[in-house]
Amino acid sequence: MGKLVRDRIPELFGGQTRLLTEGEYRAALRAKLEEEVAEYLDSGDPEELADVLEVVRALAALHGLTPEDLEVLRRAKADARGGLAGRIWWTPA
Repeated sequence: MGKLVRDRIPELFGGQTRLLTEGEYRAALRAKLEEEVAEYLDSGDPEELADVLEVVRALAALHGLTPEDLEVLRRAKADARGGLAGRIWWTPA
């Protein structure tokens, strides 16, 4: 069973490869995001967040966004609604 891996993994470990179509790539990235988030949640290892970020950046690129564009979007949302640093737990009325 195969999976989406970082570009150098086949060079480092061997195995068979093929290039994914854009639709396959989009679906594989979504599955990879779930995988990487689960790994972080299971381990709590902050290094796993680098893998999550790598997948997020690849997904952003599919939408034509650079990392800088993504940061602009993140900052705009933070400016409008705030961030998460306040540790606020909210229960709607």
